[in-house]
Amino acid sequence: MVHNGIEYGDMQLISEAYFIMKNILKMDHAEMHKVFDKWNNEELDSYLMEISRDILAYKDEDGSPLLEKILDTAGQKGTGKWTSIEALEQGIPLTLVSEAVFARALSFQKEERVEASKILTGPEINFSGDKETFLENIKDALYSAKIVSYAQGYALIKAAAKEFDWNLNFGEIALMWRGGCIIRSVFLGDIKKAFEKNPDLNNLLLDDFFKSSVIKAQQGWRNVVSQAIKNGIPVPAMSSALEYFDGYRNGRLPANMLQAQRDYFGAHTYERIDKPRGEFFHTNWTGHGGTTTSNTYNA
Repeated sequence: MVHNGIEYGDMQLISEAYFIMKNILKMDHAEMHKVFDKWNNEELDSYLMEISRDILAYKDEDGSPLLEKILDTAGQKGTGKWTSIEALEQGIPLTLVSEAVFARALSFQKEERVEASKILTGPEINFSGDKETFLENIKDALYSAKIVSYAQGYALIKAAAKEFDWNLNFGEIALMWRGGCIIRSVFLGDIKKAFEKNPDLNNLLLDDFFKSSVIKAQQGWRNVVSQAIKNGIPVPAMSSALEYFDGYRNGRLPANMLQAQRDYFGAHTYERIDKPRGEFFHTNWTGHGGTTTSNTYNA
């Protein structure tokens, strides 16, 4: 199930890269085919990159790209949705796969989107940077977001293993996925090495190889997401992966405000940074409330 969820994410990321090239860089299919072919011989070498390269080169009977004649409504069998549902059950932020599922759901609202396109406007596309540099940025964004997708997927598997008392070999799972699976890629070998080095690795982003890869690529990743936003190009998977990375690397998040809000309106209590974990407090914020507290739960 998680394999298929990651598959949803990989497909969405590649589709976003194609859409950025097409709409911001105004590249034709022959140019995009060459870029995808190049990337498929580098660190992005994978089955999905390979078939996407071939799709970009395929011509219809009239000689025009067949891709542009395919209706932009994506179907799904449900495995991506099940992965997201299980992530919610386990309390794991599987943001990229979930956004990929939602992107398919939005694509299916074709008639409504066509009507909305006649009413709602966005910015004019305006790109003045260096094309070759930006293409490298897109590759960085694709690679970094892919790392996040697998990090989230493995976090879900680890949570389920703990919940259901499974004894799993996480490196061997990566090796298994290399054998004939849709998400097979050179990248999976690096995951196997990470878990061989540290079988108790909490998150792939903490492995030396993946940490250095993301840190090296993050400036290009940020540039792609910001350019897409400025030009009105939707990149839900790339951007959600970046938001996860920024959230995960921050030792302090604004959830203290959220907890204060919950305690204010519902007496849900909060913990304090100057007290031991597991000790809960309630504040009478208005001076008119009582000391009764509500139950809470941790997800």
